[in-house]
Amino acid sequence: MTRLSPTTGLLRCLVLSACLLIGLPWARHCRADDGEQPTYAIGTGMERMAAWPGAHDARNQPIPFVDIEIPNCLSLSTLDGLQLDLIGGPVLHGGLYGDYQWGRDSEDLGVLRGRIAPLSPRLTSGGYLEWQLTKQVDVGTDLSHDIDGAGAYFDVYGEWDLPPIWLLQHSFELRWQAMNGAAMDRFFGITSAQAKGLAVPTWRPGAGSQSTSLEYDLFVPTSQHTGLALALSWERLLGDAGSSPLVTRFGSRNQPSESLAFVYHF
Repeated sequence: MTRLSPTTGLLRCLVLSACLLIGLPWARHCRADDGEQPTYAIGTGMERMAAWPGAHDARNQPIPFVDIEIPNCLSLSTLDGLQLDLIGGPVLHGGLYGDYQWGRDSEDLGVLRGRIAPLSPRLTSGGYLEWQLTKQVDVGTDLSHDIDGAGAYFDVYGEWDLPPIWLLQHSFELRWQAMNGAAMDRFFGITSAQAKGLAVPTWRPGAGSQSTSLEYDLFVPTSQHTGLALALSWERLLGDAGSSPLVTRFGSRNQPSESLAFVYHF
């Protein structure tokens, strides 16, 4: 099993926490205007995810957990990134969107170490629109771009809050993502020099579908203010991403991940 070194894992968690907590001063000045109460939660846990996009093995890493929701104003989450509402209403929401994107470390590449380049993490920013179809179901889309880079990403998603089971709260999320050519090439492309070292054809993927995923989220209360948050996700790489020799020869189109965090609600 490939793992992050403790130093690298901790550093990435601190960077992610800092990026997300930038929104806290804004959050304190926001007020829900439709009778719904804001929610604030922080925590810590562990995540098991693909060692790099397209890998068949996994890595474990510590993760922070932040979930702040202020209706018609702001949401800030380690799962869904940052959303600042500029369009608010009972059905349609929209505004600014930002997220943190994992890269790939050389120590996670296994037999590919030294043959393909590691990728540094990046911040992305853009906009989003979300439709509240019912109290339990919403669909949305977001379009974002690397803050420092040429990659662009388009997501379409749907979320369904399932009926509670006793005190358990759970939901499903279905998501589809597409990338432009620059983002595809960054993650799944193979240069001629790399192709010689890997004994595979060069690969220059174009823009298009990158993946589809299904996620199940579960919250288990352990006291009035604490609980366990579980997320189980299955992702399938599509198009030129799934057809890259990095995936077909050295990885897998199927990308499962799991996370578990202990959460404190204010």
